[in-house]
Amino acid sequence: MSRDSLNIAHLHWGFPPIIGGVETHLTIILPEMVKMGHKVSLLTGSVEGVEGRYKYEGVNIFRTPLMDLNWLYKRGLKGLEDEVDEVFLSFLEEAKPDVIHVHNMHYFSEIHIRSLEKFARERGNPLVLTAHNVWDDILFLELTHKINWAHIIAVSHFIKKEIIGIGMDDTKITVIHHGIDQDKFSPGVDTSGILAKYPQLRKKQVIFHPARVGLAKGCDISIKAMSIVKQKYPDIVLVLAGSKNIIDWGESQQKDIAYMVSLIKHFDMESNVLIDTYSLEEVKELYEVSSLCIYPSSGAEPFGLTMLEAMAMSRAMIVTNMGGMPEVIKDGINGFVIAVRDFELLAAKICQLLEDNKLRKRFGYTGRQIVESQYTKEKVTKDTLSVYRKALDSPR
Repeated sequence: MSRDSLNIAHLHWGFPPIIGGVETHLTIILPEMVKMGHKVSLLTGSVEGVEGRYKYEGVNIFRTPLMDLNWLYKRGLKGLEDEVDEVFLSFLEEAKPDVIHVHNMHYFSEIHIRSLEKFARERGNPLVLTAHNVWDDILFLELTHKINWAHIIAVSHFIKKEIIGIGMDDTKITVIHHGIDQDKFSPGVDTSGILAKYPQLRKKQVIFHPARVGLAKGCDISIKAMSIVKQKYPDIVLVLAGSKNIIDWGESQQKDIAYMVSLIKHFDMESNVLIDTYSLEEVKELYEVSSLCIYPSSGAEPFGLTMLEAMAMSRAMIVTNMGGMPEVIKDGINGFVIAVRDFELLAAKICQLLEDNKLRKRFGYTGRQIVESQYTKEKVTKDTLSVYRKALDSPR
């Protein structure tokens, strides 16, 4: 079989308009695989108002309610085995894959991945997993161990270490950091649209926290830090990204948002914080109007794709020493790395960068250079394809 052109079947729980790091990652690598001459199909969850079948930049998209985690969480998984088998078999018969590549299917549902493992074995297809996250419970432990993965891609060395820590063979795990579309995310974006929509951002120092609103993302830490920064810069504005169209397994988002709103009112910062949902174009404009970006995650962030977006847009970034983030943001090189939940230090670093234009611009320029050399969409796609070829050439 020729390895020059592959049929590749991807499966993930969400795809735009569902937003998140994994979903954005798929919008980057899947069309790039098509450009490189491969046939790519994706099976993902249904979304109200979105067709069940269509093409996205050359990628064949198939949608089913049986991959919608929000629906599955409410409905429960019991009794779905036959329906899952039927949907998966139909998808695979049409996609005719050489490789089956799943994303975060080492969690959520044993029914789904057992079905896929069975069909992969029958068809002789290597089953490749990208582990975008890890979890501290029995389901993660069992599905990571008991499924016959041909190979596991970890999105950071942090994730790889966590998987090795539960006893997986390190030779079956390859770290491939996310990439960014460095052409779409590039400095010099026209900001007239975002400033017309949000005139409160005009002629202000804007601090952008480009992650969905949530306690794990450190949004409360950002608000607390900004209450300190506001004392020196009364007109400063913190921009937070809302949580519409996300996978909310456990339905925790609305509680987190309610707490953030209360915190903002507590500090009398309604005029200093903007929370909304933004399109991809608006996100690029928000990076452009921002003075710097912050991501003080208090959870073990597996990677943090927004770091690459900020770097590609030549923006300095402050992150916490959590998960995979210090693998990308180097303290004093392209941003600052601070301790978890230290809102006072975050405030101090924000003020330092606002006061030192030269340092802030140097961090941004260095970040863009790092993206161009290490995190392009072409590099991440080629590295992923090399894992497929290794899996195809290995005895199964």
